[in-house]
Amino acid sequence: MTEMVRNDGYIMQMQNFSVNDGDGIRTTIFMCGCPLSCIWCCNPENAYHSDAEIPHHTGQAALKAHHMTLDEVDQKISRQALFYRGNGGGITFSGGEATVQQGFLRAMVNRFYDKGYDLSLETCGVFSFDEMKDILQKMNLIFMDLKLFDDSLHRFFTGASNDVILENIRQTALLPAPVVVRIPVIVGVNAFDENIDATCAFLEDVQASGPASVSLELLPYHRYGMDKYAALGIPDPDVRYERLKKQEKMFSFAERMEIPSEELLEKYREIAAAHQIRIVSYR
Repeated sequence: MTEMVRNDGYIMQMQNFSVNDGDGIRTTIFMCGCPLSCIWCCNPENAYHSDAEIPHHTGQAALKAHHMTLDEVDQKISRQALFYRGNGGGITFSGGEATVQQGFLRAMVNRFYDKGYDLSLETCGVFSFDEMKDILQKMNLIFMDLKLFDDSLHRFFTGASNDVILENIRQTALLPAPVVVRIPVIVGVNAFDENIDATCAFLEDVQASGPASVSLELLPYHRYGMDKYAALGIPDPDVRYERLKKQEKMFSFAERMEIPSEELLEKYREIAAAHQIRIVSYR
C-alpha cells in the first residue's frame, strides 16, 4: 500500500522564477522517478528514484538527485514567497513524475496548501486516482500529458499503456481545478492528423460529460538536454529512435524525431477549434 506521508525524498532541482509551469512567477520542484520511458525525454536523469540509481559519470554533479527533507524544501520556498505575491504565482510539482514519490508529494502539498500557496501539478497521468484524489483536490491547476491517443503506439513509444491516463483525465476533469492536457508534438511520433483529431474528440467528450474545465496545450518537441545522455552513459533519443525503426514496421517512421513547423501547429489548433477545445500556452 502506498505510504500516506513521507517527510523526505529525492528532488533533482528546485527552479525559481519559472514562468512556464502555471500562472505567475513560480518555483518548480522537479521530483525524481518516472513510470514511463519516453524515447524523447529531455530530462532522463529525473527517471531515477534516487541518487544511488543514477548512472552518471564522475564530475556530473548537476545530474545528481538531492535528498531533501520537508523542512529544507519549506525553507527554500519561504525565501521565494515574496515573488509569488501579486502575480498569481506559487509552486508547481513536476518531474520526472511527482506522483511516484506520493508520500513526499503529499507532505509538501499539505504544508504548502495550509500556508495558502497557489499549487500546480505536472503529471504524465500514470497514477491511482483514488490514492491521489486528496492531493489533486488541493491543486489550483493540473497539467496532464497525453502523448499518444492510440494505446499500441503509446506503449511502443513510452513503454506503458495509456488506459489509466485516459481514465485519470476523465476523473481529474471533474475536480475543481482546471485541467490542461499537454501534447508534446513530435514529428515522427505523434504529429499526424489522426492522433490530434482523436485526442481532441476525446477531450470534447470529457467536457460534455460534466462541469469539466479542460483545455489543450501543444508543446513543440525540442532537442534540449541531448548532452545529458552522454553524461549519463545511456543511448540518446536519436539512437533509441533508430533502434525502434529497425525493430518495428507498424508505424510509418520519419528519418528522425523533428521539431514541428508553425504551420503544422496552426493546423492542429484548427483541429482543436473544430472540436470546441480551447488552446492555451504557458510557454
